[in-house]
Amino acid sequence: MSEQPPADAGTTEAAPSLETVEAVVRRQLATALGGRRGMIEAAVPTLLFTITWLTQRNLTLALTISVAAALVLLAVRLVQRTTPQFVLNALFGIGIGWVFVRISASRGGDEDAQALAYFLPGILYNGVYGLVFAFTCLIGWPVVGFMVGSVTGDPTAWHQDKQVVRLCTRLTWLLDRVAPSALVYLRVDDVRRAVQRCVDRGVVVESEPHVIFRHEDDALGPAGTDEWMAFVTDSEGNTVGLVSHAPSET
Repeated sequence: MSEQPPADAGTTEAAPSLETVEAVVRRQLATALGGRRGMIEAAVPTLLFTITWLTQRNLTLALTISVAAALVLLAVRLVQRTTPQFVLNALFGIGIGWVFVRISASRGGDEDAQALAYFLPGILYNGVYGLVFAFTCLIGWPVVGFMVGSVTGDPTAWHQDKQVVRLCTRLTWLLDRVAPSALVYLRVDDVRRAVQRCVDRGVVVESEPHVIFRHEDDALGPAGTDEWMAFVTDSEGNTVGLVSHAPSET
């Protein structure tokens, strides 16, 4: 039997399919945000600052409580010997906010102005973040595509498939707070049955039902389940995602 010729070392990997894009994006976002716990740790100090300021109108107290909450969360992380990255991010954000508060105070701002100054870094960051995301969509190289490329090993292979580019663009708009519109996702009991009903009614199916993610824990969904997804086109020509969970298939 003759041996197959070796693959060309210069050949790039195939572009990712629609079936892999959502799973890659979810995994990357989960890593970046730290899952539910990381998002809670990032949000709690700012939430406590806001509640304390609105109810007590005491800036020093609000800052003290937000820092104390972050330090408690940090202590829990250290005791559990898990990564403190997301708590440290929160502390860094509080530190930057405090610097802006001091700048406002040095310029004669009252407590209201100083409290608003605390949120200014986040507002500026989100504004720049949104503009960058929007720009990548407008030039046809959405940020989400590079997230996919970082996993597949080829940063630009995804751009060879127009459907993948279109999906990455929609997902990037979803992440962009200045987006004019967003892809709609609907939760259904069973994606496979829902798609079959759509087919029976003449609805165009853009992507057949497929598993996009297996939830080993409950960080992003019910543990021990597969997340199913499909895409259809509604009567107005919009793409709609259908999502459901089912026990993992072995």
